[in-house]
Amino acid sequence: MKERLKILHAPTTVGGNPPGLSQAEKKHGYNSTILCMVQNYLDYPADEVVLPNGDFTVGNELRRWRALFRSLLKYNVFHYNFGQSIAPIRSYPATKNYTPWKVFIYSGIYTRLSEFLDLKIAKLLGRVTAVTYQGDDARQADYCLSHYPICPPRKVEPGYYTDRSDALKRKRIKTADKYADLLYALNPDLMNVLPARTKFLPYASVDPAQWPLIGIAEDLSVPHIIHAPSHRGFKGTPHILAAFERLEQEGIPFRYTLVENMPHAQAKEAYKSADILIDQVLAGFYGALAVELMAMGKPVVCYLREEDMHHLPKGMREDMPIINAEPDTLYEVLKEWLTTRKNELAERGRQGRVFAEKWHDPHKIARQVLDDYEQVYARKHPRKAGS
Repeated sequence: MKERLKILHAPTTVGGNPPGLSQAEKKHGYNSTILCMVQNYLDYPADEVVLPNGDFTVGNELRRWRALFRSLLKYNVFHYNFGQSIAPIRSYPATKNYTPWKVFIYSGIYTRLSEFLDLKIAKLLGRVTAVTYQGDDARQADYCLSHYPICPPRKVEPGYYTDRSDALKRKRIKTADKYADLLYALNPDLMNVLPARTKFLPYASVDPAQWPLIGIAEDLSVPHIIHAPSHRGFKGTPHILAAFERLEQEGIPFRYTLVENMPHAQAKEAYKSADILIDQVLAGFYGALAVELMAMGKPVVCYLREEDMHHLPKGMREDMPIINAEPDTLYEVLKEWLTTRKNELAERGRQGRVFAEKWHDPHKIARQVLDDYEQVYARKHPRKAGS
């Protein structure tokens, strides 16, 4: 079966999860490739980057379609991530000042006709198809606002979530449910808006062998706190900075660093000096960054929404060593861990390493996903699978 399956992960490297899963699949002996349409500043590894930038140009779209049809001929397992495929989706680069007619052609006609076309063709050709949802590719403001007192849509800038974006996400999810063999989600809150057959997957972005256990400083007279927001509003950075200001006013010794707009390899070096990571305090779950720091033996502070935890595998929540803090409790929680519980930080960091090794080992996660691929392949091609 290993020789028969040729796996493609596309079209992004977001969060490092597709590269982590692909690398683990290769170590299991499978042919697995990462195709990234556009690389971002984090610069996660990819076997092929198709577009030099995200501009809407005829040349870029021709490159896209060449990559799409070439992949359909070359691979028989397509694992799409961030709720997208190689085909363009109905959106438009918000940072570009495009003319209205160009926006209409792209979003109103071109992408409306082509969205998920490769997923549909792959199904017709009998390929194995999977779609993984990783966050805002599925998260919808109307659901969050009606169910969660604490959530990103209450804090991000206007336009980050819209009624239109919610509707488009639901349409894409419906299409993926119709054509994809396998659906996965990396955050438990997404399970509430995805089809019932969706499987939860822990992040596979961190190989503990590549993140050696470092622990925290022996001298904790001035603990070092790291916060690394990819988007300040979404991560709850204003609440974090407000808590820092209160702690400084009280004279509690600590220092902090905001790690922003750095390539992933450079940021990894910055994390080594952390004594505490504050991940995110609005989304209700931790991100891939928290797994990286836990693998290094660093204690992590994050808001965990308990009502979503039933979507996790049995035992995962009980093992989780993350220090839970909401925006309104963050100051008190940090004060406690920077003073009366400071001597417990090292042990909490060690527990994080154990948790990362147990629940986020990409080789274990890849084995689960590979088994899923193989079962679907055997169902679709019983003669080949049995030969």
